[in-house]
Formats: sequence, structure tokens, C-alpha cells
Amino acid sequence: MKISRFVPCLSLAVCLVLASPVMAQQPAAQSAAAAAVPAPATAPAAAPATLLNPDDTTTAKGAAGVIHELSPLSMFLSADIVVKLVMIGLALASLTTWTICFAKAREQYVAQRRLKAALDAITNSHSLAEARIATSSKKTALSLFLAAAIHEVRMSSGIPSEAGIKERAASSFAEIFRREARRMRNGMGLLATIGATSPFIGLFGTVWGIMNSFIGISKSQTTNLAVVAPGIAEALLATACGLIAAIPAVIIYNHFARSTKRYLEMVSQASGTAGRLLSRDLDRGHGHAAGLPHAAE
Repeated sequence: MKISRFVPCLSLAVCLVLASPVMAQQPAAQSAAAAAVPAPATAPAAAPATLLNPDDTTTAKGAAGVIHELSPLSMFLSADIVVKLVMIGLALASLTTWTICFAKAREQYVAQRRLKAALDAITNSHSLAEARIATSSKKTALSLFLAAAIHEVRMSSGIPSEAGIKERAASSFAEIFRREARRMRNGMGLLATIGATSPFIGLFGTVWGIMNSFIGISKSQTTNLAVVAPGIAEALLATACGLIAAIPAVIIYNHFARSTKRYLEMVSQASGTAGRLLSRDLDRGHGHAAGLPHAAE
């Protein structure tokens, strides 16, 4: 009887001993699970601090403002004083180029048209006097040649021999030709200078601006493109201004060089025409008998 009562008590004690470690582990597991649950909720709150620094946010905002202001005018106003002087000088050079362009275009057009009309007017003239009358209303290189020939005949009226009249007249024609060439080439030397030097002047402004940009990089100790880009863009604007001034100057110079050559060919034609008329008058004996001295008056 005692043994039968003792066995159930012993089995109950063994069950309690085995169950006690399991009961002790369950609260620890529940506390660990409870501690692990809030972690995902707090992680997103700490993420922005690691992903984006407040200083970086300020820099990004400033960089965005600078990017919106990268227009030619704003870059000019924010450029260094040396770069500004370079740009202003190149702008004045470009203005000079276009002023010379319009002035020379009008001058050469009028001169070529008048000279061509004068050459057409004396096609049927038989003497210097007739040619002078035909071109009296037109101030051209041909009228200068005719006046020089008649003046030489008048100045040689007391000389018995007329052999040297042609040589002296040819010398006068050469002087008139050189004077016309100088007149037509006025301003072209300035165009050549602008076309040759403007790219290098713009490059000087670019080098100066980039040098200042690198100095700014060393002071700020940052290589952020948003900080460096404005200074480099301002420097490159000087090179663009140099090309804008140089390219039209070279094109306009080449155009007027060809146009001047055509005009001087017409002047040479007028000189030959005046020389032939003088030779005819001398061969006819009109040097003193046909009233050439009176025609000069």
C-alpha cells in the first residue's frame, strides 16, 4: 500500500523537475522577442542621418541655385575683374569689326559702281578732252588719271620734245594707283589684327579664370562639381568671346581682300585707258595744237 502511494508522488515530482527549465526558458524567449520587435521601427528613423548630411543638403541647395544662374550675363557679372576686362575688350573688337565691315562694303560698292560707269562712258572717246568732259560729273580714279594726263601735257607745253610726256604721265598714274590702293585697304590691317589676336586674348582670360577656380578649390577643399563648375564656365566664356570676335574678322578680311583686288584691277584698266588716250593725242600732234592745255582748265 505504501509503495502504491509513493509511485504516483514520485512521478509527479519528476514531471515538475523536468518542466521547470522549460518554464524558465519561456519568459527569456518572450523578453528577447519583445526586445527584437521595436528594432525595425527605430531603424528607418536613424537612416536619414547616415544617408544625407545636413551640410550636404545645404551644398546641394546652393549648387542648384548656381546652376539656374549660369547664363552669359550672370557669368559675366560674377567673373573676375581681369576676365571682365578681356570680355569687354573682345566686345569692342567685335563692334569695330562690324563697323569696318559696313563702312568698307559701302565704300567699295560705290567706288566700283562709279568707276565701271566712267569706263563705259569713255568707250567711244577719241581724245583726253572728250573723255574728261564725259567723266566731269563723276569723281573716280579714271577722272584722276585723265586730269593727271592733261595736267602733264599742260606743264610740258614749253618743252619742244614730247618724248618724256608719257613717262612723266605714267609716274603720275602710278602714284594715283598707290593712293587708291591705300584708300581701299584702310581698316583691313585692323581686321587682320583682330582676327589674329582675339583667340589668344580670349585664351588668356580662360587661363586666368581657371587659375582662380583652382585657387578656390584649394581654399574650399572640395571637388564638388557644383562648386567648381561656375568658375570654369566663366573662364570658358572668355574663349567663346574671343572666337566670336575672331571668326567674323577673318571672314570679312578675306572678303574685302578679294573685293579690293577686283577694284584695283579696274583701276589698272582705267590707268591703261587714260595712257592710250594720251598716246593717241600725242601721235596726232594734239599735245599743243588741239587745245589740251585749255582742257585742263
